[in-house]
Amino acid sequence: MSKLTFAPLTNFADVTMGQSPGSELCNTEGKGLPFLQGCAEFGARHPKSTVFCDPPLRIAKGGAVLISVRAPVGTMNYAEQDYCIGRGLGCFKAKAGLSNSVFLKHAVEQNVSYLHRRSQGSTFAAVSTADVQSVPIPVFRTEKQNKIAEIFITIDQAIEKTEALIEKYQHIKAGLMHDLFTRGIGTDGKLRPPREKASELYQETSVGWLPKGWVVKPLGELCDIASGGTPSRGKSSFWGGSIPWIKTGEIKYNEIVETEEYITQEGLDSSSAKLFRKGTVVMAIYGEGNTRGRVAILGIDSTSNQACVGFSFGNQVQSQFMYFLFENSYSALRDMSNDGSQKNLSSSLLKQFNIAFPVNHNEQIQISNCLLALDKTLEKERQKREKLRQQKFGLMQDLLTGKVQVNVNEPNTAAKA
Repeated sequence: MSKLTFAPLTNFADVTMGQSPGSELCNTEGKGLPFLQGCAEFGARHPKSTVFCDPPLRIAKGGAVLISVRAPVGTMNYAEQDYCIGRGLGCFKAKAGLSNSVFLKHAVEQNVSYLHRRSQGSTFAAVSTADVQSVPIPVFRTEKQNKIAEIFITIDQAIEKTEALIEKYQHIKAGLMHDLFTRGIGTDGKLRPPREKASELYQETSVGWLPKGWVVKPLGELCDIASGGTPSRGKSSFWGGSIPWIKTGEIKYNEIVETEEYITQEGLDSSSAKLFRKGTVVMAIYGEGNTRGRVAILGIDSTSNQACVGFSFGNQVQSQFMYFLFENSYSALRDMSNDGSQKNLSSSLLKQFNIAFPVNHNEQIQISNCLLALDKTLEKERQKREKLRQQKFGLMQDLLTGKVQVNVNEPNTAAKA
């Protein structure tokens, strides 16, 4: 096998870097071209913009690959139409008859570390025109580029289809949670009809209309709330043991069955860390981004850091029911956070949080089971997406490094499971 050679991106594509227009050129009336300042407007495949620029200063032509040139450097999307691009973006489009834009997009993705290295050392991560133009691209004949692009298009479409299903099920779950926590499940095992159609099934409460047989109580009357803790990092004997220790970043609306770090029994005994038993609902009480207010349910005995709390519920409510109720109440929990340099959910605030729930445990279990079934479907699709992503990563490693030779006459079997 001959050694693979590389050439700079500019040999294969025209590269354009964005320029931010003045605010007087921007509008929301649809005048001019859709404007993209950075990758915040990127979608799964194509961007979505609500701002326009007239006249546009720098244009990414339809069919070009959009690339973020400021943190996060290297994120990409396809331009399905002409866009005006700001200084957070650049774009490249294959030269006609010489290359293939889909092939180039994946070749840049395969070698995105090249751009990451060049973005280091500045006040904020950013790359220049010369950096983008000089990304090394493997040299293949146009026919092979087209064949490789065809393979990646197939697997990308499979990933996008799976992501669309995940988004669909997430919308279904959001609607179902709203109905379950306002209408509940009747004795027939089905959602109660809305109050407008069966007012006799409902009662007015301090938090609005709820099914009869439901009550409202502050969270503090339903559970004990315990904070986590961090053993001293200066004591090596406290770390590397067999007791799981979770952080806020590991709380992602699912069941936690493993952690990144572990502490010893000595670390647990010598710190404020507490052991939460399997089935405990844990919540991030502060953290960056959208972390605060997220919950998970423990599938293992575990400890946590002080940015998490664990809820031990008594005999009035089921833990699994409360996990889903917290998930449904995410926005309300974030809104009640303390003000300050770092907003947080204190135990005192949480104890005051009103909980509406059915007294009947069987109804709680039925509600949980409905949502668990939907979660299983979502998890199946997420696993499928991860499998496809791993398959794509393997194909990139094989096809774009010359490890596996491409026969342009072979049928495309990518993403067929």
